[in-house]
Amino acid sequence: MVERLVTAVHEISPDVVVVSGDLTQRARPVEFEEARLFLDRLPKPQIVIPGNHDVPLHNIYSRFWRGLDAYQKYISQDLEPFFSDREIAIVGVNTARRLTIKSGRINQAQIDRVEEQLCGLSNEIKKIVVTHHPFDLPAHYQKDALVGRATKAMARLARCRIDVLLAGHLHLSFSGPTAIRYRADGHSAIFVQAGTACSTRSRGEPHSFNVILLEQDLITVQTFAAEQAEAFELRSTQEFCRSSNGWIAI
Repeated sequence: MVERLVTAVHEISPDVVVVSGDLTQRARPVEFEEARLFLDRLPKPQIVIPGNHDVPLHNIYSRFWRGLDAYQKYISQDLEPFFSDREIAIVGVNTARRLTIKSGRINQAQIDRVEEQLCGLSNEIKKIVVTHHPFDLPAHYQKDALVGRATKAMARLARCRIDVLLAGHLHLSFSGPTAIRYRADGHSAIFVQAGTACSTRSRGEPHSFNVILLEQDLITVQTFAAEQAEAFELRSTQEFCRSSNGWIAI
């Protein structure tokens, strides 16, 4: 599956690759070594952030005293990377925490940093925030699956006119407008959830990844998926257009 994934991504030739966390299963050094080799085979530039599985689970000393040390050794010292050019700006936010096994949160300092990096940018630049734990969910999901402090953070991010929120964690692919869950006058972003690219945790879905095409007033989310014996192929497309109330699904 990794070979098929690497081939597919190179054929698409993206401007930026985003990996929204959980590079390992149990945060073991050998897993991080394999993850590092995998990332080295993908196109650059890359925005990569940790997930809750990248914090040691069974080794209590490593979990609470070393936390993401192995991630920083093998993957990146920067837990919250930033990328920008003349068309887009992407902020990575680390929502993985040592004190929780599965859930995550965004804190005040992180919200302040996102505002500092994105709020002053022109509305012509697409503003993208990447977290491991999601800000939004399909209607049938429990609210406690959201990243901690999501409502508070979204109120602040709405003032920055955030365009896209990317997340991982759930192993399910979907996308939609944030206005259904969050009420912010004149603002609606798009949340895009990543499925499982090459993990055995597929949650009943085929392995997949998303391709996001950004135009001035149109954002297209394509999901490429692969059954176990197949190459990755385009399986679904959803389009969003800019309106007076933000991004809405077409």
